[in-house]
Amino acid sequence: MGFFDALKKGLEKTKKLFTQGADDLFRSIQGKLDDDFYDELEELLILSDVGASASSEIIEKLKEKVKEDRIFDGDGAKQALKDILVEMISFDDSGLKLNTKPSVLLVIGVNGVGKTTSIAKISKCLIDDKKSVTLAAADTFRAAAIDQLEVWAGRVGAKLIKQNEGADPAAVVFDAAAAARKNGCDVLIVDTAGRLHNKKNLMDELSKINRVIDRELPDSDRETFLVLDATTGQNAVNQAKEFIHTANITGLVITKLDGTAKGGFVFSLKKELGIPVRFIGVGEKADDLKPFDAREYVEALFE
Repeated sequence: MGFFDALKKGLEKTKKLFTQGADDLFRSIQGKLDDDFYDELEELLILSDVGASASSEIIEKLKEKVKEDRIFDGDGAKQALKDILVEMISFDDSGLKLNTKPSVLLVIGVNGVGKTTSIAKISKCLIDDKKSVTLAAADTFRAAAIDQLEVWAGRVGAKLIKQNEGADPAAVVFDAAAAARKNGCDVLIVDTAGRLHNKKNLMDELSKINRVIDRELPDSDRETFLVLDATTGQNAVNQAKEFIHTANITGLVITKLDGTAKGGFVFSLKKELGIPVRFIGVGEKADDLKPFDAREYVEALFE
């Protein structure tokens, strides 16, 4: 199964809530899109966890497009909606900034969102792209996290730098930075302890890690990814808003899309956060996390 097919399958629960109801709406159009149509469509968007604000914006844009393009049929309205949704989650940028050798990718997120496995899967994407990867097991609060990352490193072919449980995470990052320099590594990925935005000691630790990177790899490109669990829907958006206050987040990783009917929350991320979604995950296998493509995501929702 290709990733697009896996994405379609993973979005099944969201599609049952939104797409099937929307298809019925589009088929019911008899030459005019009236207020009842827009009200029902907005309700479907909200039920799919798109969020009230983003749903309202989508409806207003659809009304404008229908009027400007003189759309009177269901197929035309459906395509207009798809184009609007793609625009909402697209970003005009040059992609990941990981051009120096080494570059640094810092990955943060609360426990349970799939952070460690996402790191392994991103590593595989980079390795498949002919880049060498070193992993820093800086989540030293849990021995299981170190062990889990070690298993994944072996599977995908990444080098692992670790210390014992309870070690200073910044010391692990110091060792990993030295190893990345010595070995000519392309990308150093740092796993961090699952941290809540209101845990000051953990945020202080994150600042300490960043200072080590600043000192040891001052000229390196750096990205900071926040991993979000799709099953929490709009709560993930609110969680991300809190993290923005404490970390310079440059990209989002969305996990567990295959286990939720709340896939619509992705459409409110750009409006609420202005941060690009970089990767999405729809399963447990190493190949089940891929770079995010806005058009692909929307098409998977409607097929």
